[in-house]
Amino acid sequence: MLQSKLIGETKKEWPNEASIKSHGLLLKGGYIKQMASGIYTLLPLAKKVVSKIENIIREEMNNIDAQEILMPLVATKKLWDMSGRYDSVGSELLRFKDRNDTEMVLSMTHEEATVFTMLNEGKSYQKYPFSVYQIQTKFRDEARPRAGLIRVREFTMKDAYSFHTSKESLDKEYDKFFNAYNNIYRRVGIKEVIAVASDTGMMGGSGAHEFMLLCDAGEDKIVVCKNCGYSANMEVAYTDNIETSTKEENSLEKISTPNIKTIEELHEFTKIPVNQIGKAVIYQRLDTMQTVIVFIRADREVNETKLRNLLNIDDEKLVPKKEEENDNITYGFVGPVNLNANNATIVYDISLKNEKSLVFGANEYDYHLKGVNISRDVGEVKYFDVSKVEKSDYCPICHKKELTISNGIEVGNIFKLGDKYTKTMQMKYVDENGKEQTPIMGCYGIGVGRLMASVLEAKATQKSVNWPVSIAPYDVHICPIDYKKNENVKDISNKIYNNLMSQGLDVLLDDRNKSTGVTFADADLIGAPIRIIVGNRNLVNNSVEIKISGKDESILVNIEKVTDFVKTAREELLKEVN
Repeated sequence: MLQSKLIGETKKEWPNEASIKSHGLLLKGGYIKQMASGIYTLLPLAKKVVSKIENIIREEMNNIDAQEILMPLVATKKLWDMSGRYDSVGSELLRFKDRNDTEMVLSMTHEEATVFTMLNEGKSYQKYPFSVYQIQTKFRDEARPRAGLIRVREFTMKDAYSFHTSKESLDKEYDKFFNAYNNIYRRVGIKEVIAVASDTGMMGGSGAHEFMLLCDAGEDKIVVCKNCGYSANMEVAYTDNIETSTKEENSLEKISTPNIKTIEELHEFTKIPVNQIGKAVIYQRLDTMQTVIVFIRADREVNETKLRNLLNIDDEKLVPKKEEENDNITYGFVGPVNLNANNATIVYDISLKNEKSLVFGANEYDYHLKGVNISRDVGEVKYFDVSKVEKSDYCPICHKKELTISNGIEVGNIFKLGDKYTKTMQMKYVDENGKEQTPIMGCYGIGVGRLMASVLEAKATQKSVNWPVSIAPYDVHICPIDYKKNENVKDISNKIYNNLMSQGLDVLLDDRNKSTGVTFADADLIGAPIRIIVGNRNLVNNSVEIKISGKDESILVNIEKVTDFVKTAREELLKEVN
């Protein structure tokens, strides 16, 4: 490809709208163009990268005998009604009517469509297990698109679905996909990805893992034990031992705390450490309008995913409660002793279980209680794990204080769905005894555009893209000095270009009339792993300068040996990736 023909103009300045590295580089390098909030056009450079990622994904899926299909982006309301998700999923699901007044959706995921497609394909146990996959557009009407391709509304995803007659079969297939995903991340150049236990969320099912790239740009919190390797998304991370902060009982004492409503104010007013104070976090269920009060130690935070799972409620149906008159809640002074809250659901976090003397609200304006011991002053209650794990907690596996909490980008997920969709959509097969049974499922997703951006978060600098050779838009970038002005430079550059192209390499030749500074700056943004600099200074010695990604020093190579050198260098780079 001649660079003068390449669509996608580079920019000199860092884009103001870019909050993270990958977003800025993709805009500055002419890879993407925003069409609307969370909706981007992939320009040629990005499309080449994405196509190479898709080919790697396709190879790994085919290696485990998953069969490729392609389902429609659009589905009917009737299909999503069959699973019950048309009403349970919130506004992320884009609903519309066609010209015939038929209610439709833009699919954000394809569980329903897959089961519908396979209804007549798996009628006998002899067909099982089997799996299918597609690489298809999805649309999720994300409320807060951000960070370029990391969180978008329209995106391309590889989603796969497996069907089984037993849990053991599902477990085996789950492991195959788990290993295939690790192969994919290795082959695209980000071996740093780790698998963590995760919440099943709206997908449902009995178990799930997310594949996370640990980096500052991630918005997920990942808990990892440095000692034993335990890892989990903060949503499901737990500890089996929270150290108590109060070990001696004290009698109840009512203290005046005029207009002291926050934990910070109470700490300043009483000088009592925050970990010796309890707090009430108050929510409202939008499905029943019932109040939910969570009592938790004040130095800890409520894990709302754990709480929603405990209450068996969808994400959008549990919200912080607004203060209301006449609901018997003394906002700012709520505590567990003598609580009267109109049949509210009360949840006690495990952080309170062994505490002997905490400060809580007295359920009376301008008063708190010191010395609260829940087992003594409230009675026997059940404790639930609804708090976020802290770095100071013990690992639940090795029981050592070696936890770290890092940011991570989710670059893939796998779920054991069970019969959540096959049962509601009445998918059946006949077993070896002639009886009808319901198959169980797994599902497995990778966002392709997000994966491309994540590679940049892991490998790029603020000025240089540094694509791994396996997914780079071009294998080789020829950067002549004075291409338009020096006929010898032009002739040699063209010769090298044609020789490399004839060997099947993906080559970009900068044939523009640009300064050396612009040429090299653009080359940094294109990020080919092999760069050939053709200049008159080296041509007098019948040589060109070759810079290989990851190597500190460039190498002078005889013009006649350039093709063999480049082929060998690319093979070595591929070996490093693989």
